Amino acid sequence: MRIGELAERAGTTTRTLRYYESRGLLPARRNHNGYRTYDEDDLELLRQIRTLQDFGFDLEETRPFVECLRAGHPEGDSCPASLAVYRRKLSELDELIGELQAVRAQVGEQLVRAERARDELAADATVPGGPDPVCELGGRTR
Repeated sequence: MRIGELAERAGTTTRTLRYYESRGLLPARRNHNGYRTYDEDDLELLRQIRTLQDFGFDLEETRPFVECLRAGHPEGDSCPASLAVYRRKLSELDELIGELQAVRAQVGEQLVRAERARDELAADATVPGGPDPVCELGGRTR
């Protein structure tokens, strides 16, 4: 198949395919009249790349999976290098999850503090001579 058909079947653009070719991820085969030519194996390579990118892998991280498929393995993640990329990605995700949990805890603490301050202001407002509560949108509530 030619580049346009491959792009359509893979759900991408010809520009992307040329870029993958320039990065060595897609083979650069040409037929007798100079047109790029591809086959079903190339479509499978592209599906592997797209799936991994959907999972958050960057393009270079897909290389071991592509090389595994090119080596004749039925799945791109059955080679040791691919498994190592999975392990690194899981470690990165665990680290990000930890960072997000820490931020969530801080936001939760801020919410508790803000609600406590709001409640104290409301309690002060019910005391005769206490301050009038102020709305964040401007103006007094009374």
